[in-house]
Amino acid sequence: MKREINNFDDLLRIARMRRERQRLLFVFVGTELPAGATPAQRAHFMQGEGGALVPLMCVDKLPSEVASFDALLRESQQFEQPGQPWSLVFTAALTGTPARAPSDEDAERLLRRMVEAVKTGALGAYLPFNREGMPVRLGDRRMAA
Repeated sequence: MKREINNFDDLLRIARMRRERQRLLFVFVGTELPAGATPAQRAHFMQGEGGALVPLMCVDKLPSEVASFDALLRESQQFEQPGQPWSLVFTAALTGTPARAPSDEDAERLLRRMVEAVKTGALGAYLPFNREGMPVRLGDRRMAA
């Protein structure tokens, strides 16, 4: 049965329903103006559009450790650097067995790969959400906050 993800809390619900134990992985990203940006790129960036995605922080959690998107947002705000809010959070799920969730080491290895994927722009395997907990289609001009 296919389950649709219309918001972050749908992702949590689906992860909790899975027979196999899950570990959710999160890479929070911001945007910055790339070196050598053109005047047009600078103007778009000042309007909240475009820019390069930059990993700011990452974490893994069991679905039971995340009450809701609002709870994840509040927790993430405690770790934001002044002047560097995150604009998207890329998510992935790591699947274990019915008896055991994936290990911390497995999660750490995948988080490192996710951070590198953000740096290189290879993002197709991850589901991005904005600060409102809504999925974002890459290439959507609204994704840079």
